[in-house]
Amino acid sequence: MANNWQPNSWRNKPIIQVPEYPDPAALSAVEERLASYPPLVFAGEARALKAHLAEVSKGNAFLLQGGDCAESFAEHGADNIRDFFRVFLQMSVVLTYAAAKPIVKVGRIAGQFAKPRSSDNETQGDVVLPSYRGDIINGSEFTPESRIPDPERQIMAYRQSAATLNLLRALAQGGYANLEHVQQWTLDFVRDSPQMERYANLADRLGETLRFMKAIGFDAENHQRLRETEMYTCHESLLLGYEEAMTRVDSTSGDYYATSGHMVWIGDRTRQPDHAHVEFCRGIKNPIGFKCGPSMTPDGMLELIDILNPSNEAGRITLIARFGHEKVGDHLPELIRAIEREGKSVVWSCDPMHGNTISAGGYKTRPFDYILKEVQNFFAIHKAEGTYAGGVHFEMTGKDVTECTGGARAVTEEDLGSRYHTHCDPRLNASQSLELAFLLAELLQENRDVSDEKISVSA
Repeated sequence: MANNWQPNSWRNKPIIQVPEYPDPAALSAVEERLASYPPLVFAGEARALKAHLAEVSKGNAFLLQGGDCAESFAEHGADNIRDFFRVFLQMSVVLTYAAAKPIVKVGRIAGQFAKPRSSDNETQGDVVLPSYRGDIINGSEFTPESRIPDPERQIMAYRQSAATLNLLRALAQGGYANLEHVQQWTLDFVRDSPQMERYANLADRLGETLRFMKAIGFDAENHQRLRETEMYTCHESLLLGYEEAMTRVDSTSGDYYATSGHMVWIGDRTRQPDHAHVEFCRGIKNPIGFKCGPSMTPDGMLELIDILNPSNEAGRITLIARFGHEKVGDHLPELIRAIEREGKSVVWSCDPMHGNTISAGGYKTRPFDYILKEVQNFFAIHKAEGTYAGGVHFEMTGKDVTECTGGARAVTEEDLGSRYHTHCDPRLNASQSLELAFLLAELLQENRDVSDEKISVSA
């Protein structure tokens, strides 16, 4: 266990991006109730994810991480969860086929309720109210009553997370993820999209392979790996009172784990090494990520890694790069070189969403071309440095929204208002997500071809 660490030791550190609750006694009562509730995830599951991420860090697997910008109570429902899971499965199949490697699937779901904000207040006309910080804290409606932080929302978030995890486990292990059903994972509104033909062709090739395997006795009925999949969850560890309440001692190891999700990350705004969020995360044994934005320096990155992973354990740290398509080339190479120089074991993942947000037509949006460009630059930089581009981190949904412009089924600036449903930041819709998976597949295939050439030359 980390020296002098307890689940509540973060309370002795400076902290930012937290709400001011009007009734501290009510907040403490809610946190005590949460501390008595069953864990949402289990230590063994978090250890399994860490082992998978260790393989990613060695170049033997690829991380697909994505989901909602901020989950909402209003949109919670079985159809939304199933549609997200279905798109994630499609993306995973596309990437697995291209990379010929396992895809580690981690959803921003069942816990992604709190959001950092650039300002404590929001102004509309002459009215100034506290900013919306996610449904676990306050409401998105622009009224004084809605914006008051309410601790009871943490109970609602816990219950929604439990229900979501229950359905995800059923979908992942109950037969829905059976590879023999790959043709059935198509959402109705994606059927006429330009990339649907590509997916159908891939599904046909996969079907031929499965029929051959079945002919020689290797089928889903007899082999669990063909009919089930592993799906993990993650979220930003922002509301530390909730995280503390959900922290448990693992009976088999004696270590502390955050049982609110399998993996948590520290945001670009809260990664100060002497502040509360880093203090909390250094003591739990879950896989930890932290965002690397333009303000991240090599020395600052190495300091955080030493605090969060002093033993240099593989799979513990995921570096989530979020620079913007125009800035990634200015910042990422020096960070990669510092990691290589110091021999740190990390997973490098690309978040092409947060650095590419613009305003258009009165809405926040993210141009698909900018997102794609940052991903391409991320892969190109790693290739030039001789290192492994290990994953991607998207904000996406299984719904037919119009929040990010561009893509093959081009969403225009004029389209944004038609189905702009996000409570916070713009997300890729299902069609754009699948399109991006095929573009990623091309990059992974290129890297695979280069690796194969290196093997053949050395042989």
